[in-house]
Amino acid sequence: MAFKTPDQIATAAVNAGVAKANLTPDRMVAGAILAGGYIAFAGMLSVVVTAGLKADTWGNLPTLIFGAVFAAGLIMVVIAGSELVTGNMALLPLALTSRRATPGRVAMSLVLVTFGNLIGALLVAYFFAVKTGVIGSAHSAAGSAGALTFAKLAAVAKGKAVTETGLQIFLRAVGCNWLVCLAVWMAYAAEDVAGKILAIFFPIMAFVALGFDHVVANMFFLPAAMFAHVPGIGIGDVVHNLVFAFVGNAVGGGLFVAGFYWFLYLRGRPQLTTPEGIEVTPASDVRSKAGAHAAGPR
Repeated sequence: MAFKTPDQIATAAVNAGVAKANLTPDRMVAGAILAGGYIAFAGMLSVVVTAGLKADTWGNLPTLIFGAVFAAGLIMVVIAGSELVTGNMALLPLALTSRRATPGRVAMSLVLVTFGNLIGALLVAYFFAVKTGVIGSAHSAAGSAGALTFAKLAAVAKGKAVTETGLQIFLRAVGCNWLVCLAVWMAYAAEDVAGKILAIFFPIMAFVALGFDHVVANMFFLPAAMFAHVPGIGIGDVVHNLVFAFVGNAVGGGLFVAGFYWFLYLRGRPQLTTPEGIEVTPASDVRSKAGAHAAGPR
């Protein structure tokens, strides 16, 4: 199976960041609406398939199942092609530090993609989760599928919007996007669809099973809970969570993935990227080949 080495991944990631920064505003928003919808669909599916799995019987296994199913969201984003702000939080800084994107374009992309992700998540939350009845309601018959899914959504939303403190949300969001951006990073290593799916699956399953906070996923869970009239969740709770989650996600992706991998594979190696986006031989390979030629036959 063909794959890229880490320094080649860095080159591909920079080129991807440049492409995203150079999208026209309408394409940024359109792609972001799709990505917000994909993440929301994955969140809705995760709620449905784990509803009714009680902790006293199943322990923490439902969180593993929840995470395994939720991985479908990023798989759709990466394979189908769309704009997710959390992944862009690593790719755009790489383009910026490589001097192939301007701060203005990076800022515009982050703002418009966040806006588009919110629209996509809200559309799915309102029309496909609540109005279809898939997510259930407070009036669902006891023991019915609707009652079970409503209870699960309420538990997820209350945990994120009410139980967690601002610091907890921030730290959980840092850990979340470290893993999410790592999934995106590793997906660039694969040259085939199956390899990309496998690379994405485990980090996404891990962050969800650990209970970390993803700002776009929360754009679905929390508004869906509001639309379904889960008691105790107001707009202030939603905004509080999304603000801390966004900042934490930015640190997780920008520092622990973009920052560290820039330091490892891009710092001082401008030849890894070109304005034309052409991958070239890493400096380490050039030096090793030059040394081999200089040594000559013995």
